[in-house]
Amino acid sequence: METYRLKIRPYQMTDLESAVTIFSDTEMMTYYPAPFSKQKTMEWLEWSIEHYQRNGMGLWAVCLKETGQLIGDCGIVQQVIDGEQKYELGYHIAREYWRKGYGSEATEFMLDYGKSTLGLQELVSIIDPMNTASLKLAEKNHFHKLKNTVIFDKEHVIYQKFL
Repeated sequence: METYRLKIRPYQMTDLESAVTIFSDTEMMTYYPAPFSKQKTMEWLEWSIEHYQRNGMGLWAVCLKETGQLIGDCGIVQQVIDGEQKYELGYHIAREYWRKGYGSEATEFMLDYGKSTLGLQELVSIIDPMNTASLKLAEKNHFHKLKNTVIFDKEHVIYQKFL
C-alpha cells in the first residue's frame, strides 16, 4: 500500500535492525517509560506481526517509497479505554523525519484504511499531554479532544474522530 511518498506494509522480522535504531532513540521515545532494547524491539515487531495476522490490523512499517528505508510505523490497534473497546490510530516516526509531513501522510492513509477497508466508524488517538507534535497532528486530521484519562499507568489525552 502506498501514499505519495510512503510505502506502508506489515512489519517483517527483517526490519529488526532498522527498528532498533528508531526505537532505541531516547528523544523519539520521550513519552515511553524508556527507549526500547533490541529484545524489546523484537517483541514489538513480533506483537505487531501477530496482531496483524490475527486481527487484520496492527502497526505497520512506514517506509520511504523511493528508497525502502524504514522510518517508523503507523496503524490501528484495539485498546480498552476506561472499560470500553476502542480502535486506536497510532504512529511512531523516526526523529530525523519529524516535521516533514510523513506522520500526517501515514495518518491520512490509515484513516481511509480504517473506514474503507475495516469498516470502522470511529478512531481514537491516545496522546501524552506533553506531546505537542502529536496533539497538533491529531487536530490537523480533525480529531477532537474527548477526555483525559489514565492509561498505561499515566495520564493521556484521548482524541476521537468519527469516520
